Amino acid sequence: MVDPREPEKAAAGTGPADIGQDLARTRWWTVAVSAVATLLVASELSMAAFALPLIAADLHVPGSATAWVLLAYQLPMAALALPAGRWVDRSDPRTVFSASLALVAVASVLASIAPQFWILLIARALQGFAAAAYLAVYLPVVTLAVRPEQRGRAMSYHATIMMVGSIAVAPLGGWLADASGWRAVFWAKAPLLLAAAVLGLLSVPTRARSADGAERAGRALAADVLLVGTAVTAALLAIEQAGQHTTWTAAALGIFALALGRWWTRLDTTRPVRTLLHNGSLAWPTLALMLNASVIGLITFLLPFFISDVMHRGSGLLSAALVFFVATSALITPMAGMLADRFRPLPVAAWGGALTVAALLPMLTLTPDTGLAGLGWRMALLGAGMALFNSPNMTAILQTTPQDRTGTVGGVTNLARTLGTTLGPAVAALGWALGSGGTNGLRTGVAALIVLTLAAFTALLAAARTSPPASAS
Repeated sequence: MVDPREPEKAAAGTGPADIGQDLARTRWWTVAVSAVATLLVASELSMAAFALPLIAADLHVPGSATAWVLLAYQLPMAALALPAGRWVDRSDPRTVFSASLALVAVASVLASIAPQFWILLIARALQGFAAAAYLAVYLPVVTLAVRPEQRGRAMSYHATIMMVGSIAVAPLGGWLADASGWRAVFWAKAPLLLAAAVLGLLSVPTRARSADGAERAGRALAADVLLVGTAVTAALLAIEQAGQHTTWTAAALGIFALALGRWWTRLDTTRPVRTLLHNGSLAWPTLALMLNASVIGLITFLLPFFISDVMHRGSGLLSAALVFFVATSALITPMAGMLADRFRPLPVAAWGGALTVAALLPMLTLTPDTGLAGLGWRMALLGAGMALFNSPNMTAILQTTPQDRTGTVGGVTNLARTLGTTLGPAVAALGWALGSGGTNGLRTGVAALIVLTLAAFTALLAAARTSPPASAS
């Protein structure tokens, strides 16, 4: 029986594997449009980072204040992840897909013409709000457009795009900033975002939703925005403060976040989310997603400082080494998707998790004399591990997602990924400081990341024990 307090209607007789079963064939054009849109949204944070020095000079603000250009985007995106996911479950995916991309484009233009710093921050917050809606809707889009037996391959394309968008495209922001100024970093993607929004209207399947259910969900959504949004914001700020060694501030923010989170979980309206997270087949891979995402701390903090302070080399060395990472990921990810379709995705993801842990171990042996070849093969090994983990893990999550909860799960995974990419640099910075920088700092930071990725591997093993046996094909 459906809980009368739950605004959505359960689809009787259909489970996660049934979604898309009536498709004659997979809509790969829809997958391609969604993948390009994901690239544009995923690259927003990393590209903007290259514009910060120019923003400080042009708008006459301290360099330290420009960190809020990133936080103003990241905090709303994380804080609204769960509310956006639950809202998407009550909405038409096609409308949300195109509207969210159009809003990101409009906010990008507003950011590019901002005459003052505070206006830029408002525009960035609007971008983050729209990005939260998009990152919640891409899972429902894949669910509606892809036949169940081909979802591993579809998710592999998205995983590749997310990785390329967050790492490989980042230098484009530096090139645009140098060539045309910081404002170009924001407006350059607007035409592409608008084009993706139009293509979404033409290619993304539609799904009717109950208007009555949407009205009855208003108070639940308001509670999500207020409690979850504030709790997630406090948690992210606590992680940031821990990375800066302001222990008491971090502890206070962390306690405040936990208190709000506890309050939220006691609300009757949170039952759908709690039910999802009580399912170990979904909760454990989501935890693994968060923990494995912390590896970004190696790329964004430990290696840049080690290359600069210890190896006395420029950023070009890291950029060249990232080519090995991205190339290997691009080769392995499609194979990982096919393996996830042919076999159960969790064992494939577990092998990827184990390879990620193993790939971090050679990072402990980096020396000041290590050249591009030595750094390159290490990055290639890490790229293989991450690629083998990402798409099978997301496929495993999607396989256990109820038909009417794909938006909620999209929000949950977006939040998990955001927490992981915030946790990783903070832990890396803390390890670097505890090791007093240099080679010892690198090794301490890498050791901390190894602990996190080992915990991710353990979570996948737990998921394998709780997941149902594979059905006979």
